Amino acid sequence: MPVVHRERHRTQHIGWLRAAVLGANDGIVSTASLVVGVAASNATPTGVLVAGIAGLVAGAMSMAAGEYVSVSSQADTEEADIKRERTELAANADNESKELAAIYVKRGLYPALANQVAAQLMAKDALAVHTRDELGISETISVRPVQAALTSSVTFAVGAALPLLVVVIAPTTHLIPLVSITSLFCLALLGALAAYTGGARPLIGMVRVTFWGALAMAITAGIGALFGTAV
Repeated sequence: MPVVHRERHRTQHIGWLRAAVLGANDGIVSTASLVVGVAASNATPTGVLVAGIAGLVAGAMSMAAGEYVSVSSQADTEEADIKRERTELAANADNESKELAAIYVKRGLYPALANQVAAQLMAKDALAVHTRDELGISETISVRPVQAALTSSVTFAVGAALPLLVVVIAPTTHLIPLVSITSLFCLALLGALAAYTGGARPLIGMVRVTFWGALAMAITAGIGALFGTAV
């Protein structure tokens, strides 16, 4: 019997990678922008720190709730489709086999071979093969609400803690530039790491996240300075 070489594909990481990158990116950008905006309004160092901590807690909870609700809705949709497919298989397995064979014909198999493949696969696990090939739902990309919620929440908190650490140790007179520079540096590393893990070019990931991070901090700093002057 030949030895089967098991390959590891990057799509196996897509669930947790998406949630982790989204959480850490939002944690850095939102908290750094909040800190820079409050600092630009001439708030006290204590006020800046309190605002940052409040942003960390609120953001982490919001990310957890948002991811859980969003991914749960997707999971409900998948479950409803699987339930419907189970009913259709029980009612008319022959038609379902023809549907499956038609899918394989579109992928390049001859009709006779497609019918054989469909019959053999359905004999082993009809629901599993229809779930994968007809509905496009596989174990690799299947959604996991709790995993997405916890990952986003934790990584948001970790990302948000980075600019807060700078607030604690940086001199008040250099708070804004130090928070901005360190946050953009961390965003660049995050973008490069996420791109590398996903198989994309690191430079593209770095430019993408640093651009939007810099834009967010610039806008909030401008608003903070404007309202600080007005008040």
